[in-house]
Amino acid sequence: MTVLDRSLESVVELAKSGLNVRLVVVFGTHKLGTVSYLARYADTFQMVFVYQDESFGPGLDGAIRSALPMTQGPVVLVLPDIVVSGVDTPGKLLHALRQVDVAGWSVVAAEERDHDTLRQMGALVVTEADGALTVGAATDKPTDPSGFNAFWGMVAVTESEAHKLPDVVGTGTTNPLAGAVALMVEGIANYNTPAC
Repeated sequence: MTVLDRSLESVVELAKSGLNVRLVVVFGTHKLGTVSYLARYADTFQMVFVYQDESFGPGLDGAIRSALPMTQGPVVLVLPDIVVSGVDTPGKLLHALRQVDVAGWSVVAAEERDHDTLRQMGALVVTEADGALTVGAATDKPTDPSGFNAFWGMVAVTESEAHKLPDVVGTGTTNPLAGAVALMVEGIANYNTPAC
């Protein structure tokens, strides 16, 4: 099992729940092997492949902008190098998807206090009120991580708000995750970030 397989476990669970899932894969020419590898999921969900449009930018925000025209309905951002783990993980993404009807946005997140880790991730301030966890503030890779207590691994958003999804990972923009429902998991590993 590869990191990619592990990152897609929650997406497979969405398909098993009976949802009609379309996986939009954004790639560059250097990732053609990944396209071939994903053929193993052809019977699990519909897949759409799109080259990253460099006019949208070379980063993750540009990749998201390249994918958005291919999405319909609620959108979930699942990164191929992020693995959500723990006994409480199965079905967490489905629960997050259902929460977008409540708040418009939801995140699957893990508690984190280590400043070095938070500097490399989508950092969150998660607060609790009346038994519900919500995001009070969010920023991607903060230079000053003090005050942040978690980071996200997956994001779900309504179709009407999906156009703001690139701002979740963008710099110099207002992060739309403030007010999102936060669903906590035991751990999230980023396999593309060097260990501190």
